[in-house]
Amino acid sequence: MNYDVIVIGSGPGGYVAAIRASQLGLKVAVVERSELGGICLNWGCIPTKSLLKSASVFEYLQHAEEYGVTIEGEAKADFTAMVKRSRGVAEGMSGGIQYLFKKNKIEVIKGAGKLLGNKKVEVTTEGGEKQVYQADHIILATGARSRQLPNLPQDGEKVIGYRKALVLDKQPESMIVVGSGAIGSEFAYFYNAIGTKVTLVEYMPNIVPVEDEEVSKQLARSFKKAGIDVMTGAEVTKVDTSGAKVKAVIKTKKGEEEMEADIVLSAVGIAPNLENLGLEEVGVVVENGRVKVDEFYKTSVDGIYAIGDIVPGQALAHVASAEGIICVEKIAGHKPEALDYGNIPGCTYTVPEVASVGMTEKAAKDAGYELKVGKFPFSASGKASAAGHKDGFVKLIFDAKYGELLGAHLIGANVTEMIAELVTARKLETTGHEIIKAVHPHPTMSEAVMEAAAAAYGEVIHI
Repeated sequence: MNYDVIVIGSGPGGYVAAIRASQLGLKVAVVERSELGGICLNWGCIPTKSLLKSASVFEYLQHAEEYGVTIEGEAKADFTAMVKRSRGVAEGMSGGIQYLFKKNKIEVIKGAGKLLGNKKVEVTTEGGEKQVYQADHIILATGARSRQLPNLPQDGEKVIGYRKALVLDKQPESMIVVGSGAIGSEFAYFYNAIGTKVTLVEYMPNIVPVEDEEVSKQLARSFKKAGIDVMTGAEVTKVDTSGAKVKAVIKTKKGEEEMEADIVLSAVGIAPNLENLGLEEVGVVVENGRVKVDEFYKTSVDGIYAIGDIVPGQALAHVASAEGIICVEKIAGHKPEALDYGNIPGCTYTVPEVASVGMTEKAAKDAGYELKVGKFPFSASGKASAAGHKDGFVKLIFDAKYGELLGAHLIGANVTEMIAELVTARKLETTGHEIIKAVHPHPTMSEAVMEAAAAAYGEVIHI
């Protein structure tokens, strides 16, 4: 029952931390009350991408004639089959984590973990049995869940969160999506693409509000062109689920209006899973709803660490994984570099996709930088034209004085694959001229990165 490291939670923070700890020669156990892989693999990143791929294939079939392909009969979206495929993909990924744990000699302890102090963890099984385990180092990686608003209570039937949206029994005819962050925008795209009438409601002035304003406006145009009703500067103040459909009262600058739909999807953020962990009892400090940690994820209590959605920083799977690796490398006596939260890529897997890293143009101006901004539209890209995906652009923001790449903002096909080049460029302190002189293959979407950099310095060729 004694371990070097016990990790509570097996999501992309927890399982990665556990595997890296094992690689470093530590004896590791993982406590998990549900499926291995956590929300990301089972109810988040992976199954949503499966649904989005199904929607993408369906859209291709609808536009097959544009590519010189004739299909006999009408393509139909089989919602039940799409959901079944999505669940199968998620189960396969969860099984993969089980294999990796076995390969790395990591013990899985099924149940809910709670801190007892003195470097002990109590695990309660579904049947109510309790067992105590001990470890020199305990890492909390319990993740988060859909945030509930008082004016938007989720009943799991007519007002739902992202988890239920993955496994609805039947495709709704109409849906109101509240919140246009990555989760809300992705579900809005998916359901609209397969034929559901979707209204996207965003409280802020622009959808995907953390993105550069030009990207937000481009995505709004693309959504509207696809048939999604986009309402910005709007708030759902009340819902009535007593009838056959749900009635939502939406407050805008023009006043209030009532809208009816089969489903309201609440996608207004996440809430960290901090309950019943014994934090207060053992003295772990929580500030502003997150566990307080140092740059290597040590809490206020010796031997207890926290990573992922329960600590400050971007609530993203790849952030949790990076934090987990840094945390256990520090535990093992290595000298890891602290994570640079200013160089974290964000991706939204809509059509068109959105990807960004670093500062927006507004943030860079507000920070006092003198800027060189370059933008290259995919309408001028040969590869984008050949692929039939000309919406979007690459926008790069440079410090005029030193040529530092301050921010990169992409919207278009496959840009979630392209953003890594720019994350690496920022990590290596690459200048604008170095990007221009790095030969990019033709024809590719990634040429737009080179062209955008060239545009910033008045050297662009193709526009």
